[in-house]
Amino acid sequence: MSKADAIIKWFMPKEERFHELLGRGAVNLGEAAKVFAALAHTEDFAVRKGHTQRLRELEKTGDGIIREIFDALNSTFITPFDREDIRSIAVDMDDILDFLEAGANSLILFDLSEAPEPLRQFADILVDMVAEVIKITELVWDAKNQARIHEAIVRVSDLENRADELFNRVIAELFRYDSSRAIEILKWKEVYQVLEDGCDACKDYTHIIGNVLVKNA
Repeated sequence: MSKADAIIKWFMPKEERFHELLGRGAVNLGEAAKVFAALAHTEDFAVRKGHTQRLRELEKTGDGIIREIFDALNSTFITPFDREDIRSIAVDMDDILDFLEAGANSLILFDLSEAPEPLRQFADILVDMVAEVIKITELVWDAKNQARIHEAIVRVSDLENRADELFNRVIAELFRYDSSRAIEILKWKEVYQVLEDGCDACKDYTHIIGNVLVKNA
């Protein structure tokens, strides 16, 4: 950033819509993570289907927030961060929600009502990761919060490592079963892969935030 650009940025008011919109997106994502956890912890298929429908509604809400953010980017002269960074933050947050919905849809599509321990563990890890994403999203607007943001980023990394270990362990366990359960094995492998991808998306979100911190230091 040139000196002239820095002076202009200093004197012109920052657009506050992005703080509010991304905050709404984070709250919506937090609700989705809790709904998925409830779904993962029940073996009542009808209840599970109800939670899946709720996730679809939350995903639609998230899509609406994304559209509002893109509209704001197109109509705002001054943005608090680079436009592409704001776009990436919004898209990465939406990706996490998409993976939560995809995990729920897979359980319904494959007619899986069981709630095995690995499924519940993945759900709990995702709830914790999303909680850190929400925290980061609220803190990122004030440079004074960098230390707390870095703590949350480290927490997400630790949780993602736990998810990796869980995924490797559960896949190894799945393929120890006899071949007569091959279809069931493939169903659960797909579910766990989607949940692992959701955890990776949380980690990707922190990478974007880390880049924002570096650029605005």
